[in-house]
Amino acid sequence: MEDLTVKGVEEALNAYSTTNLPERLQKYHGDKVETIVKAWTEIWLSEKFRSWNIECLLKNITSPLLFIQGENDEYGTLDQVERTVSQVGGSSEKFIIPNIGHTPHKEAPEIVLQKSVEFIEKYS
Repeated sequence: MEDLTVKGVEEALNAYSTTNLPERLQKYHGDKVETIVKAWTEIWLSEKFRSWNIECLLKNITSPLLFIQGENDEYGTLDQVERTVSQVGGSSEKFIIPNIGHTPHKEAPEIVLQKSVEFIEKYS
C-alpha cells in the first residue's frame, strides 16, 4: 500500500460525492455503484489494510507478465511496477506510457493493444 494509492482513493471518494461520478460508474456497475464504491473505499482506506502486501507471493507467478501502467497513474507509483517485475518467478516486462493515468486501455487503447499483441506473440 502506497501513500499515493490512499490519496487517490480519498480523491475518488471525494469526486464520488461532489461530481457526476456515480452516474458515470452506472455504465459499468448498474444499480450496485454505491455498494461497490463503499466496499472499495472502506477496504483501501482502513488502517489494517495499510500493511497489505503481496510481494512474498510474486515469485509464484511463472507465466509471462506484462505490466502496463500510465506514468501518471493516480493509484500506484513506478516503484510498484519495478518491485513487481523484479520479483515475479517468470519472464516479465514493464510498459510505462507517458502522460497517461490509471486507465491506459481507455486513454491510449491503440498503444495498449499493440504492446499486448507483441507480448502475446513473443510468448506464444
